[in-house]
Amino acid sequence: MKLKSKLKSKLKFPYGYCDFEKIITEDHLFIDRTDRIHLLEETGDNILFLRPRRFGKSLLLSILENYYDLAKADRFEELFGQLAIGQNPTPSHNQYFVMKWDFSMINPRGEVDKIEQSLFHHLNQQIRTFAIKYRNQLSYEIEINPTDGLASFQSLLAVMQATPHKLYLLIDEYDNFANEVMVSRDRGQQRYEQLIQGEGIFKTLFKVIKGTLAGMGLERVFMTGVSPVVMSDLTSGQFVSRNIYFRPEFNDLCGFHEAEVAELVQQVADYCDLSGTQTTQAIEIMRAYYDGYCFVHPPETGEAMYNPTLVLYFLETLQDYCRYPRTMLDSNLAPDRRKIEYVAQLPGGPELVQQAVNEQEPLTVPIISGRFGVREMLEAGDDDTLLTSLLYYLGMLTFTGDITLRGKLTLRIPNLTIRGLYFERLQKILLPSSNRNTIEHIAERFYSTGDLQPTCDLIEARFNALDNRDYPEADEFMVKIAFLSVLFNNIFYLIDSETALQRGYADLTMILRPDMRQYQLLDHVVEFKYVKLKEAGLSGAEIRALSEEKLRALPEVQKKLNDADSQLSRYRQGLAEIYGDKLRLKSHTVVSVGFERIIWQMEN
Repeated sequence: MKLKSKLKSKLKFPYGYCDFEKIITEDHLFIDRTDRIHLLEETGDNILFLRPRRFGKSLLLSILENYYDLAKADRFEELFGQLAIGQNPTPSHNQYFVMKWDFSMINPRGEVDKIEQSLFHHLNQQIRTFAIKYRNQLSYEIEINPTDGLASFQSLLAVMQATPHKLYLLIDEYDNFANEVMVSRDRGQQRYEQLIQGEGIFKTLFKVIKGTLAGMGLERVFMTGVSPVVMSDLTSGQFVSRNIYFRPEFNDLCGFHEAEVAELVQQVADYCDLSGTQTTQAIEIMRAYYDGYCFVHPPETGEAMYNPTLVLYFLETLQDYCRYPRTMLDSNLAPDRRKIEYVAQLPGGPELVQQAVNEQEPLTVPIISGRFGVREMLEAGDDDTLLTSLLYYLGMLTFTGDITLRGKLTLRIPNLTIRGLYFERLQKILLPSSNRNTIEHIAERFYSTGDLQPTCDLIEARFNALDNRDYPEADEFMVKIAFLSVLFNNIFYLIDSETALQRGYADLTMILRPDMRQYQLLDHVVEFKYVKLKEAGLSGAEIRALSEEKLRALPEVQKKLNDADSQLSRYRQGLAEIYGDKLRLKSHTVVSVGFERIIWQMEN
């Protein structure tokens, strides 16, 4: 970690920056991973590096661009002298022509011919930039074909072959515009296939790259992206990149270790004169919202990593205002919502989204698939391995480190930030016709008063509208996720499910964030119970006809209420030991009788 700051000086956080030169020359914070350049060179000449969005991939490419660029040879000491690779450089530094394509710049809207024009426009723009930068090294003029960027690229290679240098091609977000087309509601699947299959322009592009790697001047390719889906669809084995996703030596190539985050928090705490308790709380908050990503297989060989973009977002706000950001989710992650929406619309998707939030029965798969296309996902049937793998690559799931007795990998949602995205989607799945403003009003009433009745009424009405076949395996978990789809809020609360307390596991705890205790909001612990109609000894119609008093008096309902009261007594004691007098705790029992009626009670 490069930290040049003195005590109480202000750190320059490169939040949103992906320009390595700017970060170094303007003395911004830089977490040094340049020692891995040796390993990257040893790994191969054609590399694919996958990570979730906003995980520092573009900065990594900028580092490689500056390191290999022959036009920056005279600045090597300035840019890299203080870094690990500067102390022990490889012979290849500053030996290449470097060209960078950024496919997030391609407009994914419109018909395929318009997308092709946007792609060619981007390629031509980058080739013009290349021609200007290397004009002193090139003896001939590159011919720019305004309607065919691939022809322009081949002209570039022909001109370059008259020099002693080779080309290093960097492709950022290789799958970005194809993914955007794929998840689009406007004939997304059809347009995606036109781009990727047959003589589609995207497939043709990678055929050209493959051909130019065979002795035509292109020597190295390094690509970043989110998942292997597009690569699997467009190459069909013809273009093979070495995917380094699971290699343990690259687990932290992008991302922050907890020790690094803790050191940064301490420096900001010193600047803001935060107490030791406040500093510890800040680290705990960041761990809950931003930690948990493991990119290693087998998972027990790798440390969980923090999302670097969100860490910088949090720390910059904390340093500027000496308080936490109000919302822990940076708006830059908003497009991930569309990816969950896409998965939820695929066959088996809604069930998978619901299963992902179940801590008691976590998702398990025999393997994370390394190559699979869209058509394979659509035709997977009851096998959810491919959809689970996609959620994993998107950063929506991660390894727990546990392997079942049958050798399956166990996955979980990495943190509260991502969990919030799941419950946004579940709200639309479980309560599709409900007005969002109404739901927010109901939830706010619960946060401030503990009144669960409006929530119970909303969910009960939704359940009564369903056919019994819509919930063949109904249980308290289904009730819990229905309530969480209404009540989940990671602006005010640290929300935990199956919290270990007093030799038991609380179904739901909602503890106010330390910076939100200034508001008139309550802490909550909720226990959910479920009584089957068969256990109650009544039909659905009979249950619906009972008064609330008679419903509560049913022996099975009374038993569930008493069991919950005993559990909540222990959980309240456990929470008091953890949080002390600052808690404004309300405890709640929710009992669902079938999916016909829901009753609740609250205790201080």
